[in-house]
Formats: sequence, C-alpha cells, structure tokens
Amino acid sequence: MIRILKYIVWILVLLCNVLYISAQTQVSVTATANRKQILIGEQIQLTLEAKLPLGVDMSWFPLDSIPHFDFVEKGKIDSSVTEDGKTFRQDVLITSFDSGTFVIPSLPLTVNNQKYLTDSIPIDVSYSKFNPNQDYHDIKDILEVQNPSVQYAIWVVIAITVLSLALFIYFIRKKKKIVEIKKEEEIVSKLSPYEEAMLALNELKKQDITDRYQVKLYYTQLNDIFKKFVFRKLQIAILSKTNDELIMQLRSVDIPRERFSQLSQTLRISDFVKFAKYTPDQTDNEDNFNIIRSSIDIINEIER
Repeated sequence: MIRILKYIVWILVLLCNVLYISAQTQVSVTATANRKQILIGEQIQLTLEAKLPLGVDMSWFPLDSIPHFDFVEKGKIDSSVTEDGKTFRQDVLITSFDSGTFVIPSLPLTVNNQKYLTDSIPIDVSYSKFNPNQDYHDIKDILEVQNPSVQYAIWVVIAITVLSLALFIYFIRKKKKIVEIKKEEEIVSKLSPYEEAMLALNELKKQDITDRYQVKLYYTQLNDIFKKFVFRKLQIAILSKTNDELIMQLRSVDIPRERFSQLSQTLRISDFVKFAKYTPDQTDNEDNFNIIRSSIDIINEIER
C-alpha cells in the first residue's frame, strides 16, 4: 500500500512538472516598431504583445521611461482569450528629439515571478536632408556700438514726425478699411465651412516656400484653415486651443483610425515647425497639405 502511494505521489509530481514546463513554453513576448528610421519629432508606433497560458499571474511591461525617447500616447492594453491561452497587446506612440542611433531596450514582462524580455530595437533618428542649393548665411562680424547720445535729439524729432504722419494716415484710412473688412466678412459668411476651407487651401497652395520664414507661415495658415473649418462645421470651440487639445476633442468624431493618426501627426508637425524650428522638405509639405485637405473632406460628410 505504501509503495502504491509513493507511485501516486511521483506521478503527481511529474504531472505538475510537465504542466509547469508546458506553461513556461507557452509564454511569448514581443516588441515591434512600425519604423526604424525617423526624422526628429516624427512618431513611432511601438507594439507590445504577450501570449500567456490561462491561470498565470502577469505584471505588464513597465513604461516609465525610455532613454532618448518621449512618450506621445500610451494606448490601452487590449486582451483576447482563446483555448490556447490569453493574448495581450498595447500600442504606444513615442518620438525623439535627439539625433543619432538609439536602442529601445529589452522590456521585461513578469509571469509567475519570472521575467521574459523582448528583443531590443535600434532606431535611427536624423535631421531633414540638407539642401546645398539654399543660400548660406555666414556669421556676421561683431559691430561696434556707437555712442548715440549726441544724435538723440535729431532722432527723437524724426521719430515724432514719422509717428505723427503715420497716425494721420491711419485715421484717414481707418474708416475705409472698416468698410472693406465688413464687405469681406459678408462674402465669407455666405460660403459654407467646406467652401471657405477649400478656397483658402487653393490660395495657400499657390504660395512659394523657399525659406524657413515662409515654411513657418505656410504651416501656421494650414493649421488655422483646419481649425476654423472644424469650428464652423462641428461647432467645437477650438480656435484658442492647442493642437494637442484639438486632437483630444477630435477623438469623439467619426474619423477612420488611420486618417486620424495621420491628421494627429500633421498637427504635431505644425507645432514642431512653429515652436521647435523643425523644417520639413517639399514632399512632407505636400503630404501634410493633402492630409489636411482629405481630413476636411471626411469631416464635411459627418452629420452633426
């Protein structure tokens, strides 16, 4: 009888080991990036996925910080259950403002107090291509500051004279300008939000972009056209909001996921151009213009 009990105990231990080993072999963790080369400020979609057997304890990947990368958005963790086990997935948007080749390190997933690591991912971050045909602006020599005290009097007289003349011309033309502005507003108000946006985009497309100032002005106007259209079409008070706040409010609008991602990227690039001195190339300018235009087409079809 004792020998039979020993056999039963050995069989149970062996069965537990087999089940444990089987459970361990079913754990699979992966990290993938949708692109491995970006320009500074562009976004990468990092997809984290784990396949686990049923009935195990799991601690998700820690996403506190990644050296040289900033988090733009951390998506929710989706899960699905099958007969073979449970699958978890999370999409994370990251970006970088440092140039060079960096590595997204291996990320740990803890299952039953044992860690499983993803593969590391090298990412190349670079500036936009340098255009050798653009004019070179050399550093100017240091200019000596002259003592202006002797010339103060004559410059004060000139300044007062010019200011008085400017004010005189301003008040003479002010009334005429007010009338012209009112007429222009009446014409614009007769257009639908879509017609007004398309008219403004067609005028913007005619502009030549040859230097950084014109690029900045181009993206400022492109951004304003889109925000004004959304304000008039959807009655969303966003004219004084930032682009990040606009993106958050547009999440409730029925825009296809891929188009919404492209639109969000374009709006962020507009901020990079205006505030981070980022200069996209001509191809990027055309792509961003087309994304804004097609997004307006999609939103115009939405019934509010």
